[in-house]
Amino acid sequence: MTSEEVVRHAEALIKKLEPLVAAQQRDRGNVLTLEGIRAEVEEFLKNFAGRQSSFALRAEGLSSYATYSELHSLLAGFRDYVQAGLFGALSPERQAKLDVVCDLLEQADGLLSNSSLHPGAAAVVIGATLEEFLRNWVEHLGLGLAGRKPGIQTYSDVLKQAGALTRQDTKDLVSWAGLRNHAAHGEWPEVSDRTRVRNMLEGVNLFLRRYGT
Repeated sequence: MTSEEVVRHAEALIKKLEPLVAAQQRDRGNVLTLEGIRAEVEEFLKNFAGRQSSFALRAEGLSSYATYSELHSLLAGFRDYVQAGLFGALSPERQAKLDVVCDLLEQADGLLSNSSLHPGAAAVVIGATLEEFLRNWVEHLGLGLAGRKPGIQTYSDVLKQAGALTRQDTKDLVSWAGLRNHAAHGEWPEVSDRTRVRNMLEGVNLFLRRYGT
């Protein structure tokens, strides 16, 4: 979704809040309305600002007695943040790391397209690339492994616990980690299906596009 579309969504919610801010009544019906729109604002910020963003965490931390003005101010702040061109902005260091990951996936695509090479070679590169992406993501969020051995499964568990991944994401990661492990251990019959490895590559590419900002 583009920044302009995100701004339009934010402004629609802001417009919905404006008459409620003006009224600021505290009867039972108004409290129920507040609870509903508070949940709507929280979900919006989780989806578009990011579950671990300061905007989403602030929305999640608001009590059930948060005022309409607090919600209005939070949304207006996020809208201004997007309009300032900061939405999706990456540090040069993180952008460089993502560029390396994308280059490696292009190499994996080349390996997979070469019919003289076993598809397991591409699976090894895809898996290693995915693990590096997850490691950088965990470090970027400041998450710890609690003494667990680094790897796709561990990184997946940590990110899931932090609310950064969906249940479907974790299922996909388990499947991709399995293919990577088969290839890494020379279990070639398990990774001899070129179409299956191609699906892995496409899935990882989509995953990186979704979470690489």
